[in-house]
Amino acid sequence: MPAMQRISLEQARNLMAARDAVVADIRDPQSFAAGHMLGAVMLNNANLHDFVLNTDTQRPVIVVCYHGVSSQGAAQYLAEQGFNEVYSMDGGFTAWAQDYPEQVATQYT
Repeated sequence: MPAMQRISLEQARNLMAARDAVVADIRDPQSFAAGHMLGAVMLNNANLHDFVLNTDTQRPVIVVCYHGVSSQGAAQYLAEQGFNEVYSMDGGFTAWAQDYPEQVATQYT
């Protein structure tokens, strides 16, 4: 069974550019609407089943939370569901927004 791996902000950015990684943001809807990584999808209990069924398990998945802690458990869960390459991003969205503010979208952008 594949295991999730931790990934730095820079590694995540490179993986997104080079391999079209899926970014799954597990933060609450209000936080996601206020700001999220460009191209990220909000992942929660309501859409988890559809995400697992409809996402290519061969594409890398980067799981993002607030600070990079909760995403580790969620990433491991996705690895257990058959995703071959799953990462938890260290520092979470908070660090991403600080280091790459130009790569942050809101619900309205």
